[in-house]
Parts: sequence; structure tokens; C-alpha cells
Amino acid sequence: MIRQAHITRRAGFSILELLLVLTILAILAGIVGMRFAGQSADARIKAAQAQITELGTALDTYEIRTGMYPTTQQGLDALVTQPPDVDNWPGRLLNKGVPKDQWGNEWQYRSPGTHNTDGYDLYSYGPDGNEGGGDDITNWTEDNR
Repeated sequence: MIRQAHITRRAGFSILELLLVLTILAILAGIVGMRFAGQSADARIKAAQAQITELGTALDTYEIRTGMYPTTQQGLDALVTQPPDVDNWPGRLLNKGVPKDQWGNEWQYRSPGTHNTDGYDLYSYGPDGNEGGGDDITNWTEDNR
């Protein structure tokens, strides 16, 4: 008589194996997440710099047509709505209105500027939403100070 050997098979994975796999996946997710988070922050900063250029073009057009930049009180709204004391308003210069910065905050505008004394200061408080701290996005360089 031939005897058949009984082979027992394990069903599934042990808890230790599952924990090991989950730990490895968590480490990989953390590495990938950190890499994308850094790129996202850089992309927002570059988009803010591009938006300063776009707003600057509209402000320069306003200045060419009216002979002056909007005052601090008129603000960037002068690019979309005629201020009451401006007769030769060039018309709406921003089709979609005055945008917010990439962090959902209002752009800061001052004319005449304290950094650009012959023009205007245009800036965002940057990622932290507070003035200063080294992360502000501005239309001037440190050399202008």
C-alpha cells in the first residue's frame, strides 16, 4: 500500500509579513510625497512670479495711457474698474478681474513704491501669508532697497 504524504499549506501571510510590506510601502510613499511636495511649492512660487509679470504689464499699460500708475488707494482694482477721478481710463485691462496670489491671498500693491520709488511695489506674502520671513514674492530685488 502506498501512503500519501500530507502536505499542509499555509493560507495567506503572517502578520509580521504584512507589517513589513506596509512599512516598506509607507517609506516609499513618504519619499515620493516629499519629492512632489517640493515641486508643488516651487511651481507655486514660479506661478506667482509669472503673475507679477502679467500684472506689471497691465500696470504699465495703465501708466502709458493715463500718465501715472494707480495710487495705493485705487489699487489693482483700477485695472478692472474705472476710478472716479481718472478721465482717460484705458478700460478693463484684466479680463478675469484681479486674481489672488497662488495661496489665495490678495496681492499687495503700493504706489509710489518704497522699493521702486519711480513706480510701484507689487508683492505677495508668499506661502506663509505673512510679510517678511524670506518667502515673499516681489517685483523688486534686494539691490533696490
